[in-house]
Amino acid sequence: MSSARTPMRVRFAPSPTGELHVGGARTALYNWLLARGSGGSFVLRIEDTDRERSTAENRDRILEALRWLELDWDEGPYSQAERAPRHLEAIEQLLASGHAYEDEGAVRFRVPPGETVVHDLIRGEIRFPHEAIKDFVIRRSDGSPLYNLAVAVDDVDMRISHVVRGDDHLSNTPRQLMIIRALGHEPPAYAHLPLLLGPDGKKLSKRHGATSVEELRARGYLPEAVRNYLALLGWGLDDRTTFISTEQLIKHFSLERVSRSPAVFDEQKLRWMNGHYLRGLELDDLVERLAEYLDRQGIVPRDRLDRERLRAAARASQEKLQTLADFWPLAGFVLERREPSEELRSWLLETGGVERLRLARERLAALERFDPPTIEEALRSLAEELGVKGAAIFQPVRVAIAGSKVSPGIFESLAALGREEALARIDATLARLGGSPAAARSSGPR
Repeated sequence: MSSARTPMRVRFAPSPTGELHVGGARTALYNWLLARGSGGSFVLRIEDTDRERSTAENRDRILEALRWLELDWDEGPYSQAERAPRHLEAIEQLLASGHAYEDEGAVRFRVPPGETVVHDLIRGEIRFPHEAIKDFVIRRSDGSPLYNLAVAVDDVDMRISHVVRGDDHLSNTPRQLMIIRALGHEPPAYAHLPLLLGPDGKKLSKRHGATSVEELRARGYLPEAVRNYLALLGWGLDDRTTFISTEQLIKHFSLERVSRSPAVFDEQKLRWMNGHYLRGLELDDLVERLAEYLDRQGIVPRDRLDRERLRAAARASQEKLQTLADFWPLAGFVLERREPSEELRSWLLETGGVERLRLARERLAALERFDPPTIEEALRSLAEELGVKGAAIFQPVRVAIAGSKVSPGIFESLAALGREEALARIDATLARLGGSPAAARSSGPR
């Protein structure tokens, strides 16, 4: 039977010394999936015993990152620092039993002879000879408990059944096991997750791109895509499945299929996966997420957003987006006018684009309907009459309405702007280039 089918009490215990790293996010996700899949509990504990580096601001940022990922917790968040009286009580118990002793004002744990065997659920049996572990401090001379003591006591008191964490904690495990057993308790089961590496095979760091959940959110990724991608960094349903819903993850995730090998975090693959999720959104959902993103990033406040224009721009650009951040450079022109650069104006003048733009303007102004199929028919007919490729007509129009040679489909872009605004932008460009927009305005309905 899969371990995920047995009720489990698991915990995620980040240190509030910075943002939530993607490696930490994967650890949180795996624990959350184990709890949800087994009908167990997901406990959130903030390991803030490092008072100099731990801050309330970082704690709040971690909580916000977990909320954005939609990883809800059943208990907590507990503060490890606030449990110091309980930790000191455990230290007194260890002193009384002879498992610890005072040393120059500090208290050290007495490492017994022999070895500690960790039965890791991912890595198998790992042996730690005690001769390589010196008696270690569990209380500083200032009276404050240290990390390994606090973790061991908290895991016991919170009845954690499985400790699932990164393998950077593996060296702490024998110390925590010794403390738990010295206190007279049975330890939880342990599973240590492999490291995350960058595409170059080196430990994941800033040089590889976004490395925190906060950065991923700012870059316009969707939480469901991030969950899907993180789940596959060291685990897989089978050898074929790439896209897997959170509901399926909850049903199928187990520690048995977690790899022992390091996993590669490749943001380009995440972008590709995120694009799949974006294209699958209902239009209303996409519009709402874009509105939230533009507001959060300080691009356009919600109360100043033209929702109809945003909806039209989202419809036109959805198939081209890989992240929410792609939207504004690609389709933001629908919501704000962008003048062509001097370089693009020169390009129009030097390539005969001004005259083709003027002719395109006449055709567009004469249309009874201003929808993508009607617009496409008019502009393609013009290109055919002039004996030029479609791009010779489309690109001048694109530069005039978007201020760029890059936009969503030109027919969809024109329709998104609407007849009046599209013609006004073409007129403005023609006026700057001496293309007589005034004469053009006389032809066709507005």
